[in-house]
Amino acid sequence: DLSSGINAEYGDTKTAEEGSIDDSINFILLNFSEMNKLWVRMQHQGHTRDRSKREQERLELKLLVGTNLERLSRLEGVTVERYEKQILPAVLKQLVNCKDSIAQEYLMDCIIQVFPDEFHLRTLENTFLDTCCQPQSQVNVRNIIISIIGRLSNFAQADPANIPNEIKLFDIFSIKVTQIIQSRSEMPSEDIIALQSALMKLALNVYPTEVGYVNQVLQNTLIIFQNEESRANGCSGELSKLLRVPIDHYQDILIVLHLSAYPKLLRFLELCTRKELCMYIAEHIIETDTLIYSHDQVDQLLTLVECLVADCAEKPVSNIEDPDDFDCQQALVGRLVHQMTSQVPDQQFLILNTCKKHLVVGGNRRIRFTLPSLIFKAVSLCQTYHEVHEEDDKWEKKVTKILQYITSLLSALIKAEYWELSLRLYLQAALVCDAMGVSNAEAMGYEFISHAFAIYEEEVCDSKAQLMAISLIIATFEKTTNFCEENHEPLRSQCFRASSKLLKKPDQCRAVSLCAHLYWSGKNKEEGGNQLQNSTKVLECLKKAVRISNQCMEPTVQVQLFIELLNKYVYFLGNGCEEVSESVLSQLVGKIKEDLPGLESGDITRQIVNHFGTTLGFLEHHHELLF
Repeated sequence: DLSSGINAEYGDTKTAEEGSIDDSINFILLNFSEMNKLWVRMQHQGHTRDRSKREQERLELKLLVGTNLERLSRLEGVTVERYEKQILPAVLKQLVNCKDSIAQEYLMDCIIQVFPDEFHLRTLENTFLDTCCQPQSQVNVRNIIISIIGRLSNFAQADPANIPNEIKLFDIFSIKVTQIIQSRSEMPSEDIIALQSALMKLALNVYPTEVGYVNQVLQNTLIIFQNEESRANGCSGELSKLLRVPIDHYQDILIVLHLSAYPKLLRFLELCTRKELCMYIAEHIIETDTLIYSHDQVDQLLTLVECLVADCAEKPVSNIEDPDDFDCQQALVGRLVHQMTSQVPDQQFLILNTCKKHLVVGGNRRIRFTLPSLIFKAVSLCQTYHEVHEEDDKWEKKVTKILQYITSLLSALIKAEYWELSLRLYLQAALVCDAMGVSNAEAMGYEFISHAFAIYEEEVCDSKAQLMAISLIIATFEKTTNFCEENHEPLRSQCFRASSKLLKKPDQCRAVSLCAHLYWSGKNKEEGGNQLQNSTKVLECLKKAVRISNQCMEPTVQVQLFIELLNKYVYFLGNGCEEVSESVLSQLVGKIKEDLPGLESGDITRQIVNHFGTTLGFLEHHHELLF
């Protein structure tokens, strides 16, 4: 065409007869102005009912208008100065004066796409972005701003030197975006958040070390929603996406915790969406194995995810979500506790106290998931102090304090009536006391086992649960070493009495036979850590178990118990129990052989026969060793 021919042949310094670059620019600008006027005028021709049809036709013809801007961008003599002083003002004047939303939106996008990034940098603050405040209200300014931010962000990422130091790109966009939002009171909340998201991505991509820029974006968004709370309604999904951006970018929740506006903005989310985001935060911490190593950070984190650790005022407890979803949330919080770890023992104890402050107020439905994690973290801390006891002369006092901490958590579980869980944790605490060897270990260990017995006697009613509970108590007590005989004997006797009082005879038989181990491999202080190995008491327990098994009315169960007791006899005989003789084993084997043929055929009988055959095989193979 004429303009490109003049520019290509003569450049920027030709005579008036031949034409200059200014002539080319003026010619194209004139052509652009007239075409744009005709294009806009199409909107007002014809009947109103054909308006949508005309708009479609206009959209199909828009390339003809945009071609003029493309030709301007391709002129070789167009410098950034000419663009700033001659081209852009003329285009923007036409854009503003036409007062047509379709033309304004399309032409601003054209300007962004066809002219070089260097030109946009030069005219960004005082020309282009100022014009973005002036278009018709129907113009989607959001897309325009996001487009120019995206383009300049990519330009900066390609080479940081592309952005001169004097051009504060983030500050420019931040100020202008705030002005645009303030000038457009009707702007949808989704558009506001989309603009802030674009700003945040600009800050993260162009200024990755400037965490303050990210916080500034969040702070600006917070101010908008605080001033007009109605704008926050119905935009939880978009706001949640904005809040996920720094988590995904930094891959470190500790950086996110430094963003002061983050928790405040989080509260504008609807409760359901807020819980989803908090779960996302917790999952991210666990997946990336991020350790929260100070009690202040733990306090910040648990405050941030408070909707998971306590009931929220927005929603009553009686109207909570699906129970399975609730269990998943609380299990996640329980796992999150294990990420709160410091290599400094004293700091770890502060972390545990901070966790307790937040978690014990979570209500009875939550603590069964969260407090066990705290108890096991406390157990681990006891072991840590024990390992470094030579370096810390106050380690005993600290361990005692931790055991008291565990006791307080167990009391909370008792009040919530989690009997089985409490019983197991009391027994675990007893083992910890015994292993630590502190001066008051025996007293505290006795207290823990006493509490376990109290739960067993007062709260465990189901027969299966009773057998499980007394078996756990016996197994735990058998592992202890720090009880004196004065305390050891009553606990042994209590285990034996409790076993003898179980409702079902098979349960009695099995529990009483377990008590035999307390008199054989149990340990107390008087024995100096050696096993008691009281053969007489072992035989009494086993004979009592045989008598109980004889009282069982069901033949299959009776034979099964005889075989189990035969294995007990074999165990104690192999370990040197003098009261167990070959004649006792022979009598029991004869009794089993006598009763086996009378059992009904079936899977259970086959299992019993196989079990008995395996036991006999062991006896034959180890006969010389045993006898």
